[in-house]
Amino acid sequence: MDFEREPVAKGADWRSASRWGTAVLVAAAVVALVVALCVLLRAAVVPLLIAVLISALVEPVSRRLTARGLPRAMAAATGCLLLVAVVGGALWVVVKLISDAASGLTASLQAAADRASGTDPFAQAVRGAASGLEQLGRSLGAGVVSGVLTGVGLAAQVLACGVLTLALAFFLLKDRALLVAALRRAAPAGQEEKVLGVAGTGYAAMSGFMRGTTIIAAIDAGFIALGLTLLGVPHAPGLGALVFVGAYVPYAGAFLSGLTAVVVAFADGGLGEALWAFGIVLGVQALEGAILQPAVQSRTVRLHPAVVLLAISAGASLGGLLGTLLAVPLTAAAVGVAGQVRRW
Repeated sequence: MDFEREPVAKGADWRSASRWGTAVLVAAAVVALVVALCVLLRAAVVPLLIAVLISALVEPVSRRLTARGLPRAMAAATGCLLLVAVVGGALWVVVKLISDAASGLTASLQAAADRASGTDPFAQAVRGAASGLEQLGRSLGAGVVSGVLTGVGLAAQVLACGVLTLALAFFLLKDRALLVAALRRAAPAGQEEKVLGVAGTGYAAMSGFMRGTTIIAAIDAGFIALGLTLLGVPHAPGLGALVFVGAYVPYAGAFLSGLTAVVVAFADGGLGEALWAFGIVLGVQALEGAILQPAVQSRTVRLHPAVVLLAISAGASLGGLLGTLLAVPLTAAAVGVAGQVRRW
């Protein structure tokens, strides 16, 4: 009897593995098709994705205004305008701080390279870091200048994309109940609640991740800027602004902004000041990992660092800087949806 059962078990295992392999191939083909369509229709897809992120950030404000008696359309418009004012003001401050500090940061990086004139490994590492950061800054500056020189055409495209994004965000907030009803009607019979649950989970994961990242970025930037100011490092507000912007590109952004702060401190005060700056950056990052991340994002999806890095790489290869910024929140939504589907 044992000899008769063994081939059956092996055959069943083989059929199960074959089904799983087929499912994986079909899923990969569907994902590839969706990505190709998104790239082809990026003029519409990108504003829609940004609008979803905006609605995720504004939805709590709009909900509270509606609860206080404000019409839903007025609440949605107020929330969108408030976000535009806050984000526009924050971007203006960040760009001004970075632009004001740009020449000084370049000089500091050059001074760090000149100061590390020895042949020991530490001096070589400092020279390499300073040279790499200076080259990166020049590349980014050249990209900005070339973008500006493209003229009215690019400005018109950006303006049109911004208007479309705000309009989509407004309608997502205003007509949320209608969209939920339409999704319910489009779902297969008997699967309405499951489809709505998956959509709600993905939306909640994305919105929670974005709000949590913004809060953590502001706290990190504030603490690092304060520490560098007390240490006497020049351009501390600009370095804090770099930390805030870099937080939206996990790990890579924190590494580059922290490295810039350490190199600038080395150029200003030598090895001792650089070590103190390194301690400040490391301490704030440790505070983020031990306290801020669990406290702020405990109710959202926690992503493994390897998943984040792969998502950033894929986003950068598909969509450049914008793809890098959108990759992690979209991955958080996908992981949340996968977890919901797995519980069925």
